[in-house]
Amino acid sequence: MNPAHQLVLLRHAKAEHPASLDDQLRPLALAGRKQASEVGVALAAAGVVPDVVLVSSAVRTRQTWDLVRAGLGLPAEAARLSDELYTAGVRALIGLLREVEESAGTVLVVGHEPTVSQTAAALAGPGSDDAAVAQVRVGVSTAAYSLLEVPGPWAELVPDAARLLRVVAPA
Repeated sequence: MNPAHQLVLLRHAKAEHPASLDDQLRPLALAGRKQASEVGVALAAAGVVPDVVLVSSAVRTRQTWDLVRAGLGLPAEAARLSDELYTAGVRALIGLLREVEESAGTVLVVGHEPTVSQTAAALAGPGSDDAAVAQVRVGVSTAAYSLLEVPGPWAELVPDAARLLRVVAPA
């Protein structure tokens, strides 16, 4: 039996909404920068340090990761940018996770709503925290993350195969 993996599904931090910019180019708002920095510190304090990081290619997700990364003390090259993650739905995101190398004990995904909460809901199986499941079913706020335990290999990840342990939202 493989030891359990950890999966962190993080929604990007609060972004600006300038009408003149394409959605993919929207930067973080000042409040979002603060949120993302706090997430990095919280993950580090909880001992949740990713081995693999998948980041949507959108500006706001890359900026979120840069600030989270600083809190974790990880190098910039630790992330894999993904154009596919920007538009991914649940099935596509699970497909990306199934491609992660088995040696990765903890995987962090920095993505978008509704995909991050819907993926957490889809993966949440027996033993999941009821309040956390209820939260991801209605969606999560900016800079909120879901922490899941994945007992089997990444390559065999399917719906209902993980335990949703908690959802952490910024104060």
